[in-house]
Amino acid sequence: MTRTVIFTIITCLCLSFSNGQTINKLVKYGDNKDMLLGEINKSGLQSLPFKAWFNKNYDDYIVNKDLVKTLKKDVKNYTIKAFLGTWCGDSKQEVPRFYNVLETANFPMNQLEVIALDRSDEAYKQSPNGEEKGLNIHKVPTFIFYKDGKEVNRIVEHPKETFERDILKIITTDKYRSNYYITSYLYNVIERSSIDSLKSVEASFIPKMAQYTKGSRELNSFGYVYLRSDQTEKAMYVLDLNAKLFPLDANVFDSLAEAYFVTENYKEALKNYHKVLVLKPDDKNALEMLEKIKLENKL
Repeated sequence: MTRTVIFTIITCLCLSFSNGQTINKLVKYGDNKDMLLGEINKSGLQSLPFKAWFNKNYDDYIVNKDLVKTLKKDVKNYTIKAFLGTWCGDSKQEVPRFYNVLETANFPMNQLEVIALDRSDEAYKQSPNGEEKGLNIHKVPTFIFYKDGKEVNRIVEHPKETFERDILKIITTDKYRSNYYITSYLYNVIERSSIDSLKSVEASFIPKMAQYTKGSRELNSFGYVYLRSDQTEKAMYVLDLNAKLFPLDANVFDSLAEAYFVTENYKEALKNYHKVLVLKPDDKNALEMLEKIKLENKL
């Protein structure tokens, strides 16, 4: 091999590494708290300050080894993308358990990609390189199973039974339905249809959605994902739909009012903050926002 060829290979490798994403990137948020952001691995989760909760929840989880024996051969035919927040209580509990199950099954860890998401208002549930885009990541943790490059199914926030049982169902049947199924359904509908067309048939599917949604928090989180990624029309639609589904929940009107405020529709923001106060007269945030809007925008 000539020196020129060797030099070219080394240069390409160096460029590849220099342009690559930093693994286990540690950043600050809130009151000088630490969080991991972007692509991470188990080493990052076992570093300070995360290892206290990671190691405890990993060690405390008793894996069903009989079930693992049943699934360990076939699960190796899948690749997995896991999205989490190191600031999120559900992620702190479930991600260590998930690692424990996969390692007990001798799952090839090079087939697992783990992405830590942001919790700041401006990048809510987003990663620096945008790995979550187009994947409907509205709850964390989310574990997506792929086969031959196509999504097969996912576990959202927590298993419906246990990781062992859920994984076994995912790889042996097409009948597994993850948590927050209605949000997945709505996401697919929104991405395929115009908002105007959805509004025209809204009255017919609101009663059906009400039967399956887990509560106002489900669509509330979904709406905020759209809002923080500047997809304001979709965000408004989801948050308004949530208010129609849960008209006695002050929080849904607070979220809708915030969305109107962010998009500078102060008249509608005022209207919805007043709805909050009808349901919750002493709501501090609504009272403060009403004063802010009136003072800053002279409405």
